[in-house]
Amino acid sequence: MRAVITVIGKDKVGIIAGISNTLADSNVNILDISQTTMQDVFTMIMLVDITNMDVPFETLSEELEKIGLSMQLSVKIQHEDIFNTMHRI
Repeated sequence: MRAVITVIGKDKVGIIAGISNTLADSNVNILDISQTTMQDVFTMIMLVDITNMDVPFETLSEELEKIGLSMQLSVKIQHEDIFNTMHRI
């Protein structure tokens, strides 16, 4: 099982570390990551493996949202199949 995480907000130190630590704490493996900063806007998309996750999906989503709020970021996670369905052209 895989999921897609999106992160958007003002660039600051520690964004990748904060998200990565939250994922590691839940036993989620990062498969791919793409990030860029456009002027002072940080954007990141992560593809993660949630097969061996040791918390419910909803709990992980809440934890990611909490870290996002603490860093003034928008952080969302979606199952890969839902993400792909929503973004078909």
